[in-house]
Amino acid sequence: MYAIIKTGGKQYKVAEGDSVFVEKLDAKEGSEVTFDEVILVANGDDVKVGTPLVDGAKVTAKVEKQGKEKKVVTFKYKPKKHSHSKYGHRQPYTKVTVEKIEA
Repeated sequence: MYAIIKTGGKQYKVAEGDSVFVEKLDAKEGSEVTFDEVILVANGDDVKVGTPLVDGAKVTAKVEKQGKEKKVVTFKYKPKKHSHSKYGHRQPYTKVTVEKIEA
């Protein structure tokens, strides 16, 4: 059984027991999170596709960890002008483990 959920402007295919890195959620480590925006639920040959969401479907997950990804470095350089600038960015994420899919 798997489902396609929408969170943080992105869509994720999840099954029970999967660990997924999603955009940062406002939840503490060890707490439960419920995803109500379920686009598709499939159980073998039984597939339910929402228009746009599946009614009554939800995915329950447990927050494993909050963190930041590796640094992405941007370097701008203009030759012969003594101009350069270096920027860094670390995107925050939340790691969740899917516990239950209800259709």
